[in-house]
Formats: sequence, C-alpha cells, structure tokens
Amino acid sequence: MRVVAVIPAYNEEKTVAGVVLAVRSAGLVDEVIVVSDGSEDRTAATARDAGARVIELQENVGKGGAMKAGVDSAAADVVLFLDADLIGITGRHVTSLLRPVLEGRADMTIGVFEGGRPLTHIAQAIAPHLSGQRAVTAEALNRVSELDVARFGVETALTRVAKRSKLRVEEVPLKGVTHLMKEEKMGLSKGFVARVRMYWDIVRALVSGRR
Repeated sequence: MRVVAVIPAYNEEKTVAGVVLAVRSAGLVDEVIVVSDGSEDRTAATARDAGARVIELQENVGKGGAMKAGVDSAAADVVLFLDADLIGITGRHVTSLLRPVLEGRADMTIGVFEGGRPLTHIAQAIAPHLSGQRAVTAEALNRVSELDVARFGVETALTRVAKRSKLRVEEVPLKGVTHLMKEEKMGLSKGFVARVRMYWDIVRALVSGRR
C-alpha cells in the first residue's frame, strides 16, 4: 500500500522542514510532497533540503488548489494531509494518524490538537472536523469533486463526503502539537484580520454542515 504525504504551504519556511522531517521519521510514508502555493520566501528550498519533492505553483491558488496539485501528482493508496506550519509534530503523531487507515479500521482519520496553545486550538475545539491533519484513502478522496475550489473549506468537503458515504472516521489526539498563530506569521493587524476570517469560515462551515 503506497502512502504519500501532501503538505500545502504558503510562506512557511520557518516550520515546513520540521513537518517534512517528522513525516519521514515515521517510516510509513513512501513520498513527501510539499506544494509551495505561490510562496515568496524560501519555503520550496527549505522543504527540498529536508527531503521532500516540491511542486512550485507560480500563483497562490489557495489551500484546496494546492492540495489538489499534490494529490494529482501522487500515485497513492493513502494520502496524509498535514499543514506546513505545525509545531511539535513528531513521527509518533504521524504514525497515529496513519495506523487506523493502514490497518483497515478507518477510511479517514482526523487529527485534533491537545495540550498545546489554547488560542490556536479554539477552532478545533469548536469544530474538530475542520482539522487539516488527516489521513484518507484514495478511494474516499476521489469522491471530493470540489477539492480544487474549496480553498479553506477543504476539510469541510472531506467531512461531508465521509458523512454522505458513511465512511469510517476516527479522531486521533495530537498531544503537544500546535501551529504558529496568524499574528506571529503576518503581524498583529493582518493576523487579527486573518483570524476573524478563519472564525467566520468556521461559522459558515457549521451552518452548512447542518443542512
């Protein structure tokens, strides 16, 4: 069973190498693909140095488009999605996400942060199904036709498919894992605006999920 990790990244030179190295240390992934989504920093070079195959998109197409670019270039039976800004991710966490799918107990796993920074975990506390950390079978993934246009609704799209198709989904606690706050990456003002937009996306996802 071929396993490929797809890591969408936009200006994540500070953290992407750590994520790539964590995936490689697990020993369960055949290939790590980082999709640099129009990054303007050294994301691509840093990921490549860490051992990933890098796809460089010239323009920023959004998370969904970057994920689709990675999936389209990966011949995989199981795809592992991880965000590029994770802190504290280890090979053990990667193994925890993959094992239920590889052993046939689940069609999809969803990683949920635990014991990290409270402010960065509010979104997952409210709606854990929005987590970007997950492993999913290629068969299930092929049912997500809106992946390329979903942008930050990708997680919602995957969860909808799981619900409609009655897939087996298992939540996996990722203890000690967190990610850089938007304010840390973008500055206080821009980061605050981005955080408000993120919470608005969560509200929309919750509302649409009840339909």
